[in-house]
Parts: sequence; structure tokens; C-alpha cells
Amino acid sequence: MTGTSILDVEIPAELPAAPIATLGPEGTSSEASSRYLGTQLGTRFGRPGSDWPVQLHDRYELAGNAVRTGAAGLLVVANAYHGVSEFYMDPRLRILGAYVFDTPLYGIAAAPSSPTAGPVRIASHPAPVPLIHELLDADRFDVAEIIRCDSTSAAAATVASGEADLALTTKPASELHGLTLISRVRPIRMLWSIFAPWPAERRRQGLSADGSHPSPQER
Repeated sequence: MTGTSILDVEIPAELPAAPIATLGPEGTSSEASSRYLGTQLGTRFGRPGSDWPVQLHDRYELAGNAVRTGAAGLLVVANAYHGVSEFYMDPRLRILGAYVFDTPLYGIAAAPSSPTAGPVRIASHPAPVPLIHELLDADRFDVAEIIRCDSTSAAAATVASGEADLALTTKPASELHGLTLISRVRPIRMLWSIFAPWPAERRRQGLSADGSHPSPQER
């Protein structure tokens, strides 16, 4: 299963011109998820999903800034991300909904020059680190160090540059950086949150009658 219907999404009127901002660079699970969302929105708005613009940023926080400043219209964040609460609490953003989407396949990837046994330095985004011990062949390798990276694609790039021996990364990212998956692979069933900025008029109005949005003085 690669996805389900979007849950409880309030579609803003201005959305058809709004790019989706998420975590990059190319090859991340967030990119795959955002392109899936773009396909669903494209169907809803009668435009090809593959043409829906997706902005890739080095960190989720930078993607969030793009939405806050109007450079993008939607923010997609994996709910496994340790800092996701920042976006839920931000008075400049509103949660539109969430959807389930399986990530691309994850596995342990190696470069041609990577060691084939012994102690290794493994690069990974912090969120899927528990998968390292599930997927790594413990009969061949010992984890000497886990190098935390900003994304799964950045983890693959770290191996390609020789800064790490192996990476926990996605199949697309491993292929992009010339790595080979040396373990069994599996997806992660993930919940993804969709955020959008509050309309400018709503921000100017400040706190509503039901207390759902703080005034600028309270930010």
C-alpha cells in the first residue's frame, strides 16, 4: 500500500498556485510523500500531479519558513520528525489535515569502497535510527558510530563523499548517490501532516471569538 485518502483536509481557495515545501534534497521520503500529495491535489484541481511544484529544503524548519513567508503554500512534515510539534504550536501556521503514505524502501547502503565487515560509521537521519539494528547484518558489522544527518538523502551523500562507511537511506537516495543496498529493505508506514499559513486577513484580526488564533501581540 502506497497511500490512502487525505483525511480532513480544508483546501484553501488560493491553493492551486501554491508549491508544497518539504525536506530535501532529492531522494528523501518527504519528497516522495509530497509528490504523492501533489498527485492527489492535482486530481482534485484538474491539473497533472507531476506538474505540482514541490520545493525541497535542507531542513523542515527552512521549509516551514518558506510557507510562513509566502514562498510556498503548503508544508508537509513526517510525524516521526522529533521537531514536528514546532509546526503544530506555531500561531502563523494551521494544520489542514494528515494522510498515511508508505515511505520508499529503506535499507543499509554501501559505496564500492565501503568496508565489508567490522566496525562501521553509519549515517542516518535521526528518525529512522532504530531501523539500523533491525537491518544491519550483526554477524558482519559492528556499529562504531552513528552520524546524524538532516535527511536520508544527506546520509547517502555522506557515504558517497567518504565521511561515513554505510548509510541507512532510501532506495531512491542510494541510487542517486551511486550506492548499493546491502541489506533487506522495508518501507515505513508514516503519518504526514499538512500545514498552511493563516490568511493575512485572519492574522490581522488576531484572536478570534473562540480563541483559535492569537493576536500579533501574543506571538
